[in-house]
Amino acid sequence: MRKQLYIVIAIVIVVIIALWYFLGGESPVGETIEVEVQSGEFKIAVTTTGELEAKNSEDIYGPSNLRNVRIWQVKIEDIVPDGTVVDSGEFVASLDRTELANKLKDQELELEQLETQYTKTQLDTSLELRSLRDELINLEYALEEKKIELDQSKYEPPATIRQVEIDLERAQRNLDQSLKNYKLKLEKAEANMQEVSAKLAKAQRQYDDMADILSQFTIFAPKAGMVIYKRGWDGKKQGVGSQVSTWDNVVATLPNLTKMISKTYVNEIDISKVKVGQRVEIGIDAFPEKQFTGEVTEVANIGEQMKNTNAKVFEVLIEVNEFDSVMRPAMTTKNVIITDVIEDALFVPIECIHTSDSVTYVVKGNSRRQVIVGKSNENEIIIKAGLDNEDDIYLLPPEGFEDFRLVELDDEIVTKFSKEDITKKSQELKPADSVPSENMKKGPGDGKRGREFKKGKGKPQGK
Repeated sequence: MRKQLYIVIAIVIVVIIALWYFLGGESPVGETIEVEVQSGEFKIAVTTTGELEAKNSEDIYGPSNLRNVRIWQVKIEDIVPDGTVVDSGEFVASLDRTELANKLKDQELELEQLETQYTKTQLDTSLELRSLRDELINLEYALEEKKIELDQSKYEPPATIRQVEIDLERAQRNLDQSLKNYKLKLEKAEANMQEVSAKLAKAQRQYDDMADILSQFTIFAPKAGMVIYKRGWDGKKQGVGSQVSTWDNVVATLPNLTKMISKTYVNEIDISKVKVGQRVEIGIDAFPEKQFTGEVTEVANIGEQMKNTNAKVFEVLIEVNEFDSVMRPAMTTKNVIITDVIEDALFVPIECIHTSDSVTYVVKGNSRRQVIVGKSNENEIIIKAGLDNEDDIYLLPPEGFEDFRLVELDDEIVTKFSKEDITKKSQELKPADSVPSENMKKGPGDGKRGREFKKGKGKPQGK
C-alpha cells in the first residue's frame, strides 16, 4: 500500500510539471489597443487653475483720521470668522484700543491743565483791569479837584493861579496816559485770553476727535452680507493679530456673491492664444458635478513672476455667467479657455502618432500609414490627410510595428500641405502638443483618450 501511494504521488508531480511546461511556459502575448478615427467639432483650449472672487464688493473700513492722532497702525483684536454671514449693523470686528486710550488719557490731562490755565488767566486779567479802572476813577476825581482849585484861585496871585493850572494840566495828562494804558492793557488781556482760549479749544477738539475715533474701534457691518477677510500684500488673510494700516484701513470686505469672477494666471507660452471675449468652461473643485460657463473679460498686458519659480505668467479675469449659492470666494476653479473651435475635423489621440526619419505616421492593420497632422489640444490631434473617418488605428501597436511596410502619401498631397504657413502653425501649437517621438510614446492607460478605446477591440491579441 505504501509503494502504491508513492507511485500516485510521483504521477501527480509529473502531470503538474508537464502542464507547467506546455501551458505556463509560453511567452506572454503582446497586448494591442485599437481606436477609431473621430470626426466633428474639435476644440483647442488652455486649461488653468483659478480662484473665485466677487466681481463687486464693499469694503468694511476701520477708524478714519487715525493720522490726525498720530497712529499709523492698529491691531485687529477680535473679528468674526471668515465667511460669516452678518446682517446690517451687526458686530464685525474690534481693534486694539491700548495706544489710543493712552493718548486719550494724556490729552485729558492736558485739557484739564489748559482749563486751569484759562481760569487763572481770566482771574488775573479781571483783577488787573479792575485795578486799572479804579485808578482811572481816582484820576478823574483828582482832575475834578484841580478844576475846583483853579476856579477858587482866580482871586489869587498870578503865580498861585499858574501853579494850579500846571497841577490841572498834570492831572489831565495823567488821566489821558492812564486811559491809553488801560486800552493797551485791555487789548493785551484780550489777546492773552484768546491765546489761552485757542489752546483750550484745540485741546478740546483733539480730545473730542480721539474720543470719536475710539468709538470707531468697534466695527459693524454697513449692510448684510458675508464677511471675507482682506488679504495682505503677501496674500495671507488678515485675521486676529493682523495690522491695519492708516493708509489702507480696510478690515474686511462684503462681496456681492451674485456676480463672481475667476482670477487665473496663464503662462507666457499660451498667453498669445487667450483673447478677451473667449468662451470658458468652468468647474469648481469642491463641487465637481457642477459646471458653469464664463467669458474672458480682461487679459494683463504685463507679465509677472510666480513665487518660488522662474515662470512668467499673465493675469486673466474670467466672468462667470451663472449664479449658484454654492459659489464662495477663494474656491478653486478649473478654467478651460476655448481658444479655437474647428467645426469639422478628423482627429485621433496624440498617442497614436509616431515619427521616423521626419515622416509622421500611424499604425493601421499590418502597415504604417503616413499622415499630415494639424492643430492639437491636450489629448488629440487633427489629421489633415492620410486617414478617413471611422478608420481603425492602433493606440498601442503590436510589437515590431517599426518593421511594418510604410504607405506614403502622394507627392501632390504632401506638397499641398507643405506650402502652408509654418510660422503661423508653430505659434498656434503648444510645445506639449508636438508630435511624440518613438521613445516618448505613452501607454494605453496614459491620457484621457487612452481609456476611451473602442469596445471589443481592447482585448489582447497575438503578434
